[in-house]
Amino acid sequence: MTIPGNLQRRPFLAPIGLVALTATAGGLILVAAVWFSVTSTSTTVIVVRHAPQMLGVGGDDPPLGAEGEARAASLARMLGDTRLKSRVAAIYVTDKLRSRSTAAPLAQMLGITPEVVAEDDPRALAHRVLHEHSGDTILIVGHGNTLPAIVSALSGVDDIPAVEPSDYATLYIVTVPRIGRPAALRLKY
Repeated sequence: MTIPGNLQRRPFLAPIGLVALTATAGGLILVAAVWFSVTSTSTTVIVVRHAPQMLGVGGDDPPLGAEGEARAASLARMLGDTRLKSRVAAIYVTDKLRSRSTAAPLAQMLGITPEVVAEDDPRALAHRVLHEHSGDTILIVGHGNTLPAIVSALSGVDDIPAVEPSDYATLYIVTVPRIGRPAALRLKY
C-alpha cells in the first residue's frame, strides 16, 4: 500500500510546526512583556506653590523672604537626593522671581536648568510634561491660583481645593501611569 505524499510529510512537519508555534507564542509573550514594561511606567509630577515672598519689596515680582529661602532649601533637601534613580529629571517654573527662586536650590543641587513656562494654560503644561517626560519625575513650581488647575489637568480630578493665600506648604504628587487612572496625593511640607 502506498501512502500519498502529503500524508507522509505530516509526521515530519508536525515537530517543525510545533517548534514554530512555540517560538511564535514565546515571541508574542516576549513582545507582550516588553510592551507591558514600557507602558507600565508612571510619570510622577510634584506640584508646589512658590515659597513665601518678601512683603512690600519688589512690586509685583518680589524676591523670597527668609522664610521662603528656608522653604526652598527644605524642598531641595526633600527632592534632591542624587543617589536615587528616580530623582527629579526636569523642573518647570513661571517667569516670576519667587517661582524661579523656589526651584533654584534644587536645580543647582541636581544640575538642572529650570524651564520657564507660561502660567496661563495648565492643560498645555500638563500635556507637555506628560509627553516630554514620560516615566520621569518632574517638579512644577506654580502659584496659589494655578496649582488646582495644574493638578486637575494632570490627574483628571475636577474638585481640587483652592490654595489659601497664606498656604505655602501644600505639595501635590500626581502619578500618571501609561495604563490606568492617575492618582493625586496632597501633602504638607
